[in-house]
Amino acid sequence: MRRAGPESVGPDLPGLDLDRLGKYLDQRTPGLVVGELRAELLVGGRSNLTYAVTDGTSRWVLRRPPLGHVLATAHDMAREFRVLTALGPVGFPVPPTVLLCSDPAVLGAPFYLMGQVDGMIYRDPDELERLGPNRVHVLGLSLVETLADLHAVRPEEVGLADFGRLDGYNDRQVRRWKRQLDASRSRDVPGIERLHDRLAAAVPGCEAGTIVHGDFRLDNVLVGPAGEIRAVLDWEMSTLGDPLSDLALMLVYAGRPMLDAVGAARSALAVAGHPDTAEITEHYARRSGRDTSGLRWYVAFAAFKLAVILEGVHYRYVHGQTVGPGFERIGAQVVPLVRQAHETLDGVV
Repeated sequence: MRRAGPESVGPDLPGLDLDRLGKYLDQRTPGLVVGELRAELLVGGRSNLTYAVTDGTSRWVLRRPPLGHVLATAHDMAREFRVLTALGPVGFPVPPTVLLCSDPAVLGAPFYLMGQVDGMIYRDPDELERLGPNRVHVLGLSLVETLADLHAVRPEEVGLADFGRLDGYNDRQVRRWKRQLDASRSRDVPGIERLHDRLAAAVPGCEAGTIVHGDFRLDNVLVGPAGEIRAVLDWEMSTLGDPLSDLALMLVYAGRPMLDAVGAARSALAVAGHPDTAEITEHYARRSGRDTSGLRWYVAFAAFKLAVILEGVHYRYVHGQTVGPGFERIGAQVVPLVRQAHETLDGVV
């Protein structure tokens, strides 16, 4: 996994007190930790905070909510832990879970610990390009297949039948992200209110729901040396819902500049060999057996959702509530996403 610089001890890591963590782990799981804990912040997460933790022998990853400005229904560590624990035993690629702590007294917020999975996260188009066109193409299709395989898991067979409510899912999503937008206002965003109104006026029904990831994209997976997807990460927005919402968001992400490369102007779609949006959509339809003909609304909503997510990150940045590099560039990406969503609804793109 890619990291944010050299290892640091607790005082240098906002949100993670290693002394408190070590004492808690000794009490909760005696013998798990055999040496002094050290940790580092993992780059890439713009919402929940993620740290690599080691005692010199074993390696784990710890996830906790951001330091401030938390939407009441977001950043639910118990839900994230639950879906990981459910999917692992059926062979879906997720990190192995270790424990969940619901007591905010330990680190100031609930958190969970999982095993660390080795692999590469591709956030930089230059790194992706070095794979070569053939391997980039295979990886792009493998990502699509992994998403279709997630949507093939029957929730009731993995103990997730009550993980969400399918009835009215898309309508609730539109309302939810409007609430998130309202909670993240630090400036005017041209066109975003009209975009919400257009989406709300044409919400499709959700006839065949599945487990949805909610933030599925290339830089949320760990890739092995042969191009295999070893683990899907960042399940904070997972629920039961409309599978086309996952596909649409993956398409929007693929067409955006890769967010964590300094000065990157290229998207994954612009890298030689990467499947284009038509091939991605067709491959998903074949793998899943689903009708993707009504995808336009979902793509526009995905752009709106991503705009709101990034506006929330920008809000935390201007209020001094972020940890790590790159946040100063996030706000500039919001208005182009709003424009893209309008153009999608207009049939321009």
